[in-house]
Amino acid sequence: MAVSSDGLDRITFECEPALKEAIVNWRRWLESERRASKHTLDAYLRDLSAFFSFSQNLLGYPAGVEDLKGFTTADFRGFLADRTEAGIARSSINRQMSTLRNFFKYLDRQGLVQNPALAAVRTPRQKQSVPKALSQQEALVSLQAIEALSDGSWHESRGMGWVAKRDAAVLTLLYGCGLRIGEALSLQQRDAPTEDVMRVVGKGRKERMVPVLPLVIEAIKSYQEACPFKLNKTDPLFVGARGKALDPGVIQRQIRKLRPLLNLPENATPHALRHSFATHLLAGGGDLRTIQELLGHASLSTTQRYTAVDAEKISTEYNKAHPRA
Repeated sequence: MAVSSDGLDRITFECEPALKEAIVNWRRWLESERRASKHTLDAYLRDLSAFFSFSQNLLGYPAGVEDLKGFTTADFRGFLADRTEAGIARSSINRQMSTLRNFFKYLDRQGLVQNPALAAVRTPRQKQSVPKALSQQEALVSLQAIEALSDGSWHESRGMGWVAKRDAAVLTLLYGCGLRIGEALSLQQRDAPTEDVMRVVGKGRKERMVPVLPLVIEAIKSYQEACPFKLNKTDPLFVGARGKALDPGVIQRQIRKLRPLLNLPENATPHALRHSFATHLLAGGGDLRTIQELLGHASLSTTQRYTAVDAEKISTEYNKAHPRA
């Protein structure tokens, strides 16, 4: 049966009504207190839905509040094993367990459920992935080629030549300022940079100021001047063919088209431009703390992954150049 409040009717929860109500309240708390984004909320709810599907198979009936109190460490480990057997990625399993812990802590604070068994369950250790960055040449060629790719006869014949400038502006912003694609597409017209810094709202609605290169300002201004729609200050900065907020899938699709044309690797994605921004700054002598601020990372350990990328590059160049390598 689906939760039908707060737009949760798309996700099915196999549990009793009192527990469904707690899920709705938990979601509202995440949104208001933790400032979780819609995508994060949807992911958490899907994680919780998977657990309650497992618990129904375990119990033989939809779980209630009292049932949560009785779950043992073995039960939670059984959920871990079930996820692993289903072929779920380790990173996703860790996120699901983190979601469970968050939900149980919320229930504990509300005086509904107290169950210490979950705290005793260890999640599988996740291998720290190294960000996949493009080379400087690959990044620059991508910025140049995206406009040519979008500037085809099909668009021109329909008066949509501005699309090419839009795509170029988005990619220039991602690489020039290190933004996430979601951050770039959530900008409003009033946020368009006109000076050497701009305000960006990142994860958890945290604001940060990032430097802006003249090249970025120029690309966005060129797109705005070509855009055929009359947009207000609070309208999206980047819009689609109908003047509505641009879907990230459009930019992702354009990058996929670029790969075979430019012989780019499979890791060439919009997000790879953000990784490239950080990696190239570090290679140029940038300070880790500064890069952390520019990227909006909450933890320095997240930013430190880029040192592995830089070390990897040094090792590759050494092996190429050294006569004894």
